[in-house]
Amino acid sequence: MRANTVVCLGCMLCNRVMDCARSFPRCERCQQSLPWIAAADDVTFADIVSSAPVPVLVDIGDGDEGNERVAGTAAVHLAIERAGALKLVKVDNEASPNLVQRFAASSPTLLLMDHGRVLARHRGALSIATLRCWLDDAVRDQRPVSASPPVARSNPGHSG
Repeated sequence: MRANTVVCLGCMLCNRVMDCARSFPRCERCQQSLPWIAAADDVTFADIVSSAPVPVLVDIGDGDEGNERVAGTAAVHLAIERAGALKLVKVDNEASPNLVQRFAASSPTLLLMDHGRVLARHRGALSIATLRCWLDDAVRDQRPVSASPPVARSNPGHSG
């Protein structure tokens, strides 16, 4: 399996974080929880997602890194914010046609999974605030959900 280098925001140590592990990553020096962001494809998806001891946010979208998608940006932000409690798995829809078909995904599609079970699904981009609420609701309910989250009401003077 692949490993990424993640810098600990607590002590600035570079740590190797494996895509597939049975426990969430911690800094080798200070033991602070590290963001867990992995890439998966048709071959590696099952191992990377099912092995996670925390809920997994799957971001199925355009693999072109030059295209910053709002969904991808919000998902990465949330993975950093919720280090130790959430794993983000990015799937390139062009390189993973079987997953796209399996989940009937269009770009972008977000799935929240727990031990291989889909808890929630959303097609399209979400703001960070709406994504945060959607994840909290799905984790709290702990049951499969197929409907998209309600659209967040705008709050003048507050950006999320």
